[in-house]
Amino acid sequence: MTSENGKGNGKSLLVFIVAYNAESTLTSTLRRIPESLKKYDYRILIIDDSSGDRTFSEGLEFKGLNPELDIEVLYNPVNQGYGGNQKLGYQYAIDHGYDAVALLHGDGQYAPEMLEELSAPVLEGQCDAVFGSRMSKSGNALKGGMPFYKYVGNRILTKVQNWLLGARLSEFHSGYRVYSVKALAEVPFQSNTNDFHFDTEIIIQFLHKNLTIHEIDIPTYYGDEICYVNGMKYARDVVLTTIASRLHRLGIRYRKVFDVQGPQDNYDLKLGYTSSHTVVIEAIPEGSKVLDIGCGQGLLARELKKKQCRVHGIDQHELEDPSAVDQFSLCDLNSGKLELPEGDIDYLLLLDIIEHLNSPEKFLDHLREILPNKEKTTILITVPNVAFFIIRFRLFLGEFQYGKSGILDLTHCRLFTVSSIKILLRQSGYEIVNIKGIPAPFPKAIGDNFVSRRLLALNRLFIKVSRGMFSYQIYIRAKALPTVNDLLRVTRESSKKRMLEHANEENEPVS
Repeated sequence: MTSENGKGNGKSLLVFIVAYNAESTLTSTLRRIPESLKKYDYRILIIDDSSGDRTFSEGLEFKGLNPELDIEVLYNPVNQGYGGNQKLGYQYAIDHGYDAVALLHGDGQYAPEMLEELSAPVLEGQCDAVFGSRMSKSGNALKGGMPFYKYVGNRILTKVQNWLLGARLSEFHSGYRVYSVKALAEVPFQSNTNDFHFDTEIIIQFLHKNLTIHEIDIPTYYGDEICYVNGMKYARDVVLTTIASRLHRLGIRYRKVFDVQGPQDNYDLKLGYTSSHTVVIEAIPEGSKVLDIGCGQGLLARELKKKQCRVHGIDQHELEDPSAVDQFSLCDLNSGKLELPEGDIDYLLLLDIIEHLNSPEKFLDHLREILPNKEKTTILITVPNVAFFIIRFRLFLGEFQYGKSGILDLTHCRLFTVSSIKILLRQSGYEIVNIKGIPAPFPKAIGDNFVSRRLLALNRLFIKVSRGMFSYQIYIRAKALPTVNDLLRVTRESSKKRMLEHANEENEPVS
């Protein structure tokens, strides 16, 4: 990217200054921007968020006095809020093709002198974001004048957020940041709040997207600038937002703002404890021929190959690593054009697949029609149980909301209870050999620890009391019964054999 000033050395940086009622500090902040930034193709963007003073005029006057600098000054006719103003600057950076955007406050609270140091790791491709941290070195924040109550609040909030998010940041609440513009384009920051906890939401989006964040120690400076943040409201918003993101990750409550992952990113194996995956792996003997319909990226297939099984995978998405399976077929299961591999199949897997189909009835009918040697093939099926007690409780509270994963996954087209999946299979011509309930994956949700193991044990116990209420998933072992065409073919073959036997007995030619 080469900005309008004509300079261009391969790396471009937007220094984005959010300003609100910064008449007394904006000019001094601009003067402190280091000359060393000239090594980059950089522009200074000032967005005045509908200030009631001369902030906009101060920006224009500084631009007029410094024609050698590439500066653009914009004015919001309606106040967008701290988060809303950031949205405009980041979209500007995306639209103009910058490599990185540095967020700087117009009140001078963050040292502009450190812009090059904070920007370099992003511009050199070492990370996706750099945060200036006032807390990385003990005591520095207080020495720099941070009020004690803010220091304590910052520490407590950061500790809570690290625990809930599984992060290890020294500070969540610094407003001095540099982002990779490419990374910004990968997260839905446009859906974030316009309030001050915008900064929290974008951190969570980066963490959920597995984008890399580096921290660099920065000096703390508190002057006589006016703080527009309501501390108690901000703390409440931060905690509630962080909890909401955790519930989103657990598939309990969907939040569009945290929906940053692709469809394949939400599925992984649940190993090391009782789960649908461990039950299936244990059920399949070594050396079996397995057809995994809806194999995803072949994670389960890899485990089965460790048991010397031969696995043929079918999925609507190409495999990132073809070696995950022995053979692979690309197929949209809703197309009605499923083709099975030649040869016998020992085990056919339909794991968390049926609920994704537009018409499970048509799919199961078609599968039964084309499945050869039905008597030799064992079908293993898992579906989520919409009658799980947590879903029932949420319904009691008047809430029914889909999520990114879990029982109410956004991609689920059909919902099943123990009773309804049994009815579907029997009416579609399948014999249910065995059915059992699978407990919730507590280790995946809250970590593999003593608490999650105890919850698993309790869940297994409750399933024995009521499979329909306490099963998180339903596991079924089934067989496809012969179709009418199968029976008619057998009847014809049997009749021909009997006719031969009759002819031999009577010494008569067979007509």
